[in-house]
Amino acid sequence: MAVAVAVLAACILTLLAPPPAHAAGGGGRCAGESFSANRAYAACNDLPRLGASVHWTYDRATGDLSVAFVAAPAAPGGWVAWALNPSGDGMAGAQALVAGTFSSDGSAGTAWAVRTYNVSGYALGKPGPIAFPASDLAAELGADGRVRVFGKLGLGAAGYGGGVVLNQVWQVGAAVSSGGVPAPHAMGADNLAAKAKLDLLRATTAAAGADSATKKRNIHGVLNAVSWGVLLPMGAIFARYLKTFQAADPAWFYLHVTCQLIGYAVGVSGWATGIQLGKESKGVTYTDHRNIGIAVFALGTLQVLALFLRPKKEHKYRVYWNMYHHSVGYTVIVLGIVNIFKGMNILGVEQRWRTAYIAAVCVLLIAAATLEAVTWGVVLRRRKAESKTFNSASNGHLPHSV
Repeated sequence: MAVAVAVLAACILTLLAPPPAHAAGGGGRCAGESFSANRAYAACNDLPRLGASVHWTYDRATGDLSVAFVAAPAAPGGWVAWALNPSGDGMAGAQALVAGTFSSDGSAGTAWAVRTYNVSGYALGKPGPIAFPASDLAAELGADGRVRVFGKLGLGAAGYGGGVVLNQVWQVGAAVSSGGVPAPHAMGADNLAAKAKLDLLRATTAAAGADSATKKRNIHGVLNAVSWGVLLPMGAIFARYLKTFQAADPAWFYLHVTCQLIGYAVGVSGWATGIQLGKESKGVTYTDHRNIGIAVFALGTLQVLALFLRPKKEHKYRVYWNMYHHSVGYTVIVLGIVNIFKGMNILGVEQRWRTAYIAAVCVLLIAAATLEAVTWGVVLRRRKAESKTFNSASNGHLPHSV
């Protein structure tokens, strides 16, 4: 039952996994967003906190960044803000666009407007020019209660045009005072963690279909899904269940080894592609996905090496080798499937691909559960037959010496 339990555990873990934190190049919830005045953007990210998203078009030639930020205020009459920070990853140093119900004289009003803030510390301060020349500023409240903030930032004019991986910070607040000052935001976990990297060049180029890194990401995902997520579980199923049938010996062993070796070879290719992607994505790290991938690769390598150190069946250490081989193998299967879904979250793959892989995993689970029942039936019938043979030969008595 071990294979079925391992695959079932992976299914449960992946189904309980959170939805994609973000999707570059229009792959997630943000892709369905539409804007007034026929505004359109080349790429978007669903941000991991506060239910926000950011949309942008980056012109490498001029260094201009056209951006739209979407978020719901913490309460009606509140405010939303989005910023780039050229000096850090927090609030201090942020060059912010803040949208609220400000009147033309800066006091509280009823129409939504955008003001810029050069945040020097841990207080918002007074509105004023920011490091990136800002133009085309506008804001509007949608029927869904979310605010759309629009603007264009001159990154090139600010001497920041060479950077394509930027620090972004965003925030929402509950109120604007009568003097037009945004009230401090809440200090909850989501508010304090509302910051991330924004890879302008990669996502924008990917949206145009010309980014080889996107192809590498897709290749990386496919290779790992086929290897760790399909071939290795299949190999484990062959080993556990086919060897119960005498007619399948030694075919089960060769099927098992073939699946595992091919799966490992394909998995190494996927792992190497991931390492290369990590080197090319300076400033962007998916820690959990990376660490689980390293663990899967290391344990998979140990499994391959263990084939060359396998004791003979009659050796006294064979039972310990079997325990090691089974436990490590099932661990690789579970971690591999979990990490595949984490990779899907990172890539923001379409739901149909996620559904297809869930179906593949469930097919493996059903096959394992069915074979578990069949093989136990075979084993029990065999034991019953052997018991009858023994009782008939001994007439129900233990043999004794003469």
